[in-house]
Amino acid sequence: MNFSGYDPGRFYDELIASGGLPREGAALLVDRISALPDGDLRRRQEAAELVLLNMGITFNVYGDDAGAEKIMPFDIIPRVVEAHDWARIERGLKQRIQALNLFIDDVYHDKRIIKDGVIPSFVVESASGYREACVGLRPPSGIWCHVTGTDLVRDESGQFHVLEDNLRCPSGVSYVLENRQVLKRTFPQVFGASHVRAIDDYPDRLLQSLRFLAPEHIPSPTVVVLTPGIYNSAYFEHAFLAQQMGVELVEGRDLVVVDNLVMMRTTQGLQRVDVIYRRIDDDFLDPGVFRADSTLGVPGLMDAYRAGNVGLANAPGTGVADDKVIYAYVPKMIEFYLQEEVILPNVQTYLCWDDDDRRYVLEHLDELVVKAANESGGYGMLIGPHSTAAEQADFAQRIKADPRNYIAQPTLALSRSPVIVDDHFEGRHVDLRPFILYGEDVYVMPGGLTRVAMRKGSLVVNSSQGGGSKDTWVLATTAQESDHA
Repeated sequence: MNFSGYDPGRFYDELIASGGLPREGAALLVDRISALPDGDLRRRQEAAELVLLNMGITFNVYGDDAGAEKIMPFDIIPRVVEAHDWARIERGLKQRIQALNLFIDDVYHDKRIIKDGVIPSFVVESASGYREACVGLRPPSGIWCHVTGTDLVRDESGQFHVLEDNLRCPSGVSYVLENRQVLKRTFPQVFGASHVRAIDDYPDRLLQSLRFLAPEHIPSPTVVVLTPGIYNSAYFEHAFLAQQMGVELVEGRDLVVVDNLVMMRTTQGLQRVDVIYRRIDDDFLDPGVFRADSTLGVPGLMDAYRAGNVGLANAPGTGVADDKVIYAYVPKMIEFYLQEEVILPNVQTYLCWDDDDRRYVLEHLDELVVKAANESGGYGMLIGPHSTAAEQADFAQRIKADPRNYIAQPTLALSRSPVIVDDHFEGRHVDLRPFILYGEDVYVMPGGLTRVAMRKGSLVVNSSQGGGSKDTWVLATTAQESDHA
C-alpha cells in the first residue's frame, strides 16, 4: 500500500502536498509506509486496534444503547505538524487562555469589558454557563480555567483557526496519551527518527498544576478526581488520569464537608482533600447552591471553596466562556485585556441575536453551519450544504424563536489527512484539540487529539457521531527534546 494513487483534492492535506509529494516533515513517514510489504500496514492497523481493545480504551454511548461501551475508531497513519506551525499554535493558545481567564475574572467582578461596551451585558448574563453564585469568587492565584481543550481547524490555505473553546470539563487527553503508546509500537524506527515532541509527561504536569491550587499552608496536598460515575461518557478518562497521577478517583458520595473542610471517606476514617479535579458540571457540584436535586455533588462544597479550604479545577463559573456566542468575542478580549494582535484567528461567526447577522443567516442556511450556543458532541448543528429543505426550515424556526442561542459560520474546507480504507488511502477531514494547563505558568501539550471524520465527505469529527482519532506528531526543533521510541 502506497500513496501513489492518493489524491489530496482541493483540500489542504496534512501529509501530502498538492503535487503528490509528501510534506517536508512527513517525508520519512510516507517513504517508510510506501516501502512496507503488501498487507503489512493492514496487519499493523489490526494489531493497534487489538491493543486499544485490550487496554479497554472506550467511551460510553448515550441514546442507542444506554451505557454501551465502544472503542473509538483509530487510524494508525499519524498527523504530522511542523515545528514552525506548532510554534505559532503554542503562542496563540497561550495568548487566548490568558485573555479568557481575564474575561472570566472580569465578568464576575468589575465587568470592565461590559462597561466599556466591548460585549453586551445580556450576552454574558444569558449564557447558560454564567453562574450568579460565582459573582465575587476569588479562585486561587486568580486562575479560573486550569484545563482547557481548544479545537483548531486548518483551512484550504493552511491557516489554523480556533473553532471553539472547551473550558468546562474537556475530554480526550487519555486518547492522546494512549494513541501515542500504540504508535510508538507501530512505527518504532520512523518514530524515533522523526524527532517527535514528547507528551508522556502530561499527567505529571497536570498533577503539578492541580497542586498549585491547594491552600498555601498545605505542604503535601491531597488531590482527587471527582467523577459522575461509570455511566459517564468519559469515565475511562477519569479513571485513567487518576491512575496516571497516582490520586484517588472519587464520586460525590465519597466526600463530605465538615467545618468547611472537604473530607474523603476512607477505610481509615476521614481524610482531608485539598484539591478536586472535578469532571462534573457546575449544575451538579453542590446541591445547596446549584441544582438541589443533584446526587452527584457534595453539599457544602461551595462554602469550603469560598473559604479557601479547597481548590477546584476548573473553577465554578468557567463555563461562561464555553458559550459559542461568547467565543465570537475572544479576539476583542485579546485586544481589550492584553492590547495584542490576535495570533490565532476565530472562524468568521454570525451572531443570530444581531438583526443584520440573523437576516443574512436565514437567507443563507443552505451555505452555513449553524450551531446552538451550548451544545457539544456534534449535536444541535445544521450543516447547510448537507441539509434538506425541511431541516433548514426547522432551524429557521429555532433561530427565530431563540436567536441568542444560535451562531452561524461558513462551511469550511477543513484540512484532510489520509486514512486506511480497505487496501488504499482516502482523505478524511480532521480537526485538532490541544490541551492547555494553567498553573504556575501556561503549558500547551505539544500535540493533542486529532479527531477524524471517518465517514467519507463528513465534516463531523465527534466520537459520538462516528468520528475517530489519530496520533499527532509535533516535530521538534534542534533545541527541543523529542520523544524516544
